[in-house]
Amino acid sequence: MSSTSRARRVRRIAAVAAYGGGGVGLLGGMAVGVLLTEARLARRTVGWWEEEPPFADGRYGSDFAADGARPLLLGVLGDSTAAGQGVALAGQTPGARLAQGLAAVAERPVDLVNVALPGARSDDLDRQAGMLLDRPGPPPDVVVVIVGANDVTDRVPPARSVRLLADAVRRLRAAGCEVVVGTCPDLGSVEPVHQPLRWVARRLSRQLAAAQTVAVVEQGGRTVSLGSLLGPEFTANPAELFGPDNYHPSAEGYATAATAVLPTLCAALGLWPEDERPEAARREGILPVEQAAVQAAAEGGTEVTPAPPTSTGRPPARWALLKFRRRRRLPEETGPEETGPGGVRGATEGEVEGEAAGDPGGRSGTGTVIAGPPD
Repeated sequence: MSSTSRARRVRRIAAVAAYGGGGVGLLGGMAVGVLLTEARLARRTVGWWEEEPPFADGRYGSDFAADGARPLLLGVLGDSTAAGQGVALAGQTPGARLAQGLAAVAERPVDLVNVALPGARSDDLDRQAGMLLDRPGPPPDVVVVIVGANDVTDRVPPARSVRLLADAVRRLRAAGCEVVVGTCPDLGSVEPVHQPLRWVARRLSRQLAAAQTVAVVEQGGRTVSLGSLLGPEFTANPAELFGPDNYHPSAEGYATAATAVLPTLCAALGLWPEDERPEAARREGILPVEQAAVQAAAEGGTEVTPAPPTSTGRPPARWALLKFRRRRRLPEETGPEETGPGGVRGATEGEVEGEAAGDPGGRSGTGTVIAGPPD
């Protein structure tokens, strides 16, 4: 299928989603039968992580509080990948890595609130968004959403998935939040998945990721492709980047994803020292949003954001900026911290605010922050 055909299909899914329609079929009955057979075989091989994700809510970068700056509030929504399923320590979760990286770039404390739920699909995003927005105090400054894998495996019609995501982004944007969506990962990279399921999973994942991008950008949010970022790298090194269940990322895998998302997170808040204009030498450009979405779905770490304003002050309608932001490492690695009165209290060894978090067991740890501003 050509890139033009893929772009048309993505636009069709996004249009159906916008008007409240159902799904757009991809596979015939025979193909579905093969897919389900292969899926059953894969499930026998893929392990299941029984433990809850570590509780990582709390304050990061408290050392930056000396100048009295108000802490930034980072919210995280989505599924098991957003929650950090598969790692043992709080600091290894993607939310913790992003919070510590954001604190280092902003030189301000960051309070993390993660309401992501393992197993969640896009139909849970409205509830999760409500948990963030109904909390006492101001809404989050920025919200990261990672969702889509369970929509694919549970065969949710893509137009429905996209519509639900768009509704959540619209609600968050209306509350004043910046929104960054890590689009559907490439399920074809899961090691126990074999052909033809691998091909189907990859195609479905990329199709949904591209349609998610169109919907998010049209609501004023930004997306980062996690698809092929977690594809070739994970396929080439599954022992390191997949966790014990052979399905969720390992600590190193989450670090890879966080490296890609952090620059866009910072750019959404005006903290990243890069021009928002495209750099032709880096293959960046302003494209019709569906074409930018298709290209991003095929190349991991690609950001898609609404096109910058023109000379008339208005961004081109239905166009988007395709950008590859530079990534660097940060030297420190820390977990959530204790805070002073009135602050969000971080998880410590054996003691967290379990009731407020819905996690009475409470876990803690440290992690590695793996992204930072460009040189």
